[in-house]
Amino acid sequence: MVRTLCWRFLAILFVVIGMVGVVVPGLPTVPFLLVAAWAGSHGWPALEQWLLEHPRYGEPLLQWRQNRAISRRAKCAASTMMLISIMIISFSGAHTAVKIAVPLMLCVTLLWLWNRPEPPKAVPEHHKA
Repeated sequence: MVRTLCWRFLAILFVVIGMVGVVVPGLPTVPFLLVAAWAGSHGWPALEQWLLEHPRYGEPLLQWRQNRAISRRAKCAASTMMLISIMIISFSGAHTAVKIAVPLMLCVTLLWLWNRPEPPKAVPEHHKA
């Protein structure tokens, strides 16, 4: 019972953080919903299913689960936000270590991101045999 409640709390926490990302520019949504779905799979299967069937976020969650794939659109959006973050940090009064460390970490993240496969292209109905 306690274990289930902990998984549910974790799932709700990450759904809430993901929903904040819907309205706060630069805060991603899907990575937090991925964690929420994972936590839900351990203690709240109905929430996990709801997330996977969500009209907007279900497809990226399923693509990640099935293929570890990230859409080109998501890659471009993430890259743009990381570039903006690097520019803001470089012009800020942040400590030099931060001005070096954060861009390096974001560049490593970008390399990882762009090395993920993209989802397979959907075959139009008229091309299916």
